[in-house]
Amino acid sequence: MRQNPGRRTALLDAAIEVLARDGSRGLTFRAVDAEAAVPNGTTSNYFANRDDLLNQVTQRTRERLTPNPSDVETTMREPHDHKLVTRLLYDLLDRMRRDRSSYLAMFELRLEATRRPEVRALLIDVFRANLQDGIDFHLGASLPGDEITVVLLYLAMSGLLIDDLTVPEVLAPYPYDQLIADMVERILPPAP
Repeated sequence: MRQNPGRRTALLDAAIEVLARDGSRGLTFRAVDAEAAVPNGTTSNYFANRDDLLNQVTQRTRERLTPNPSDVETTMREPHDHKLVTRLLYDLLDRMRRDRSSYLAMFELRLEATRRPEVRALLIDVFRANLQDGIDFHLGASLPGDEITVVLLYLAMSGLLIDDLTVPEVLAPYPYDQLIADMVERILPPAP
């Protein structure tokens, strides 16, 4: 296997674009080569097989969707209250919209997981880690609420993100800013 990290990352980013645009069935080594504008056969030099590619795509989407630590540090200087939780969720929505392909690729991987146990096992690990990271961050920052609060916010935002990135017309009558603010106020315990 080739070891050029820059080329590997470019191929993974191309695979994310293919997955988001064409779905799981469209994700082939040839399609990734074409998207990355590299010679045919390049992807097969970097990934042992399709499962290896899917595994690494999953990890790459997680990297791409993780917030910039300096942005988080700046945001976390605000008072740790309902308003900050609302801001963090707005930032999440903005991040997903800016990297729509990564989120849609993850959605495609979820669908693939319903058909393939090895993909399912991988996604369980990744999504469990994502949720635990969210819980640890929330509780570690002494934000209002407990572990179940974070799980409920995760579930509510997951639904909002799926509709926003796939069928935004469904939520068009409802301003997102207000939806997220109401979500926080209704899920978090009352402010002291």
